[in-house]
Amino acid sequence: MIVLIILASVLLASISIIQFKAEAKEYHQERLERKENAVKEHINYVLSTTTYPLNTENLDLIFKDKIHELAHIHNIEINIYNLEGQLLKSSKESFSVDKIAPPIPKYILKLVRSSIEKRYVDIKTVNGVKNRSSYTQIKDEKFKPLGVLNLPYLEDDGYYDKELNNFLIRLGQVYSFMLLVAFAIAYFLSSYITKSLKTISDRLNETSFNQKNKKILLEASSKEINLLIAAYNRMVDELEISAIKLAQSEREEAWREMAKQVAHEIKNPLTPMRLTVQSFQRRFRPEDPNILQKMKDYSETLIQQIDTMNAVASAFSNFASMPAQQNETLNVVEVVELTLDIFNEENIVFEKESPEIISKIDRTQLIRIVTNLVKNAIQSIPEQQPNKTVFVTVKRQLDNVLISVADPGVGIKPEDTNRIFEPKFTTKNSGMGLGLGIIKNIIENYKGTIRFETEFGKGTKFTVSLPITNT
Repeated sequence: MIVLIILASVLLASISIIQFKAEAKEYHQERLERKENAVKEHINYVLSTTTYPLNTENLDLIFKDKIHELAHIHNIEINIYNLEGQLLKSSKESFSVDKIAPPIPKYILKLVRSSIEKRYVDIKTVNGVKNRSSYTQIKDEKFKPLGVLNLPYLEDDGYYDKELNNFLIRLGQVYSFMLLVAFAIAYFLSSYITKSLKTISDRLNETSFNQKNKKILLEASSKEINLLIAAYNRMVDELEISAIKLAQSEREEAWREMAKQVAHEIKNPLTPMRLTVQSFQRRFRPEDPNILQKMKDYSETLIQQIDTMNAVASAFSNFASMPAQQNETLNVVEVVELTLDIFNEENIVFEKESPEIISKIDRTQLIRIVTNLVKNAIQSIPEQQPNKTVFVTVKRQLDNVLISVADPGVGIKPEDTNRIFEPKFTTKNSGMGLGLGIIKNIIENYKGTIRFETEFGKGTKFTVSLPITNT
């Protein structure tokens, strides 16, 4: 836009200069013709009233006194030449009819004689100033040539130059104003467009596959930007559909893995149970004096394996069927402290920032979170280790309650940190590894988070953050 304005201003200025020069040329040409006609009429009058015979030799006498009068009346220099181009009379005071005065060039005399109007205008530029000189024949009443009339004319373009300069100044002012307006419009337009692009850029940077992305609710003035916004909103819809499909696929895969794990855990006790029953069948003798002891050993083995299978089924049931939340207003600090009493461990140290943090939460699920973390902390400490102190802390941070459990146990290996919340993963010799998966689900249902800090060989600290809600 700005380039177009500059080009238009240059083009208009060029056309204006050409127009002014053409008008000046036409003005000088017409002015010289008017003066020439007026002088010729006056000369014809002088010739018609003179008492001298009308011939070339008498032109000097006829216009001896009249030529200055004519020059004064018409405000122009007048020169009269004979037909051979020699100067006879001039209105210039310093000129006289002598041999020194330059004659009319031969080519000019030839052009005058050959033209229909018996007239020729010679144009020359001297020191940057354009000079016009008209040459025309002086005739008697019978149209007989007597001499040549010469009217030198100096073009004065001062008026037109002044007008041109004023016009160019005004033109420059107008276009300068237009440029300022164009710059202002361009600035605001670019700011408006940039704002739209900034909004799109920010949303693109915030877009993530693991969260619900917001659409851009913006109507831009540019068609291209609106197309870009529409494309982004379509991408958000497609991402959401893909995330739902991926989550469903991950859940199905997790349940398949869980089913394999449960089947494996159930098969483990079945094998010794089968072997025990087969062994009892082979060795059963009613008359055996130790039959009662063997029956007791056989029963204890079966009961032990049955208890193992029952534990597997219970763990899987707890993980698979999360009960609905029964939220109630309670003191989180008090519930955590009462939960720690069931462990009856002297090595558990409870720290609280304040005696009361009130929030609406499911008491059973809160107890399950604390129980699981503390149980894992106690089991991670080797038997031979002298320091077995587990620190449980409850405090408030802004609108969240933080529950942390720190132990001086064996810690977590670096290669296992990314798998710690996987349903079937465990670092212990016993258990199915479902505990952390269960409490992670509970915490996320409350829009909370669970994180941990660990150093292998020195201990681990789990921190649970739950939002405080009272509505």
